Amino acid sequence: MLLIQWGNERVFKLAAKSPFEGLLPRQIGSVAIKEYITEYITILDIPFGREDQLCSVLKRNHGINLPKVNKSTGQIGRCCLSFGGCYLLIGLKPCSDLANVGRLTDVSDGFAILHAEGEEIEAVLARLVPINLCKSVFQIGDTAKTLVQHMQASITKTSEKSFQIMVFRSMAYTLVHDLVRAMDSIAYRVAISTE
Repeated sequence: MLLIQWGNERVFKLAAKSPFEGLLPRQIGSVAIKEYITEYITILDIPFGREDQLCSVLKRNHGINLPKVNKSTGQIGRCCLSFGGCYLLIGLKPCSDLANVGRLTDVSDGFAILHAEGEEIEAVLARLVPINLCKSVFQIGDTAKTLVQHMQASITKTSEKSFQIMVFRSMAYTLVHDLVRAMDSIAYRVAISTE
């Protein structure tokens, strides 16, 4: 621990920790999970009738469109996704013009995000998520606010074999625990079927 001078006192210097500190990365069978770190996560709430204005500002200043319901726009590292009745801007510091047409809330410290990928990722998530994430139904760029086991989560398909999963920061340990159990189960099933 490090002590620093604070006025006339010496106090402990607190260090920020990742929500997945000591938990990730993990790989079991063909599925790997790793932390996704971003400096900015902002909720965009749009007052009624200002959707077009916000979309225009977002496009002009950040180069991405406002997504349709249950869709995401942009790319990994700088995207906007549908999040219930509002939107999440991830990886981009919102420009000041956005605050003139919408309500912005910085939630950067409130969420934990991980990236899950692999041949059996759909089978792993099928054990935990109550919606159909099969590639015939859930396409690249699709996003849903749903549950992972009993936790509220946002799940976005980022490629044919990968998903971004976001939960409240306080649920990071539980998310990893539940994913690892499902990954173990699927890896065991695959190992048995190939013997």
